[in-house]
Amino acid sequence: MNLCTLSVDEKYRIELDKQAAYVVWKMKQGKAGNEAIHAELEKMKNDDEKSFFRQSIEMYQIKMTTA
Repeated sequence: MNLCTLSVDEKYRIELDKQAAYVVWKMKQGKAGNEAIHAELEKMKNDDEKSFFRQSIEMYQIKMTTA
């Protein structure tokens, strides 16, 4: 997949997903708590972004607890 060919919205979703993975990793390392999730959610503009971010958080929490 060539990232350059993606729409702005698709690129932003990839960025949100990366942010979610990083927040969950920091939480697993003990470097952040649930407040990190809330801080990221505060930065988001609309409910669709927040919903996608929450879904990504849940996915990474599951993946990182089973790893």
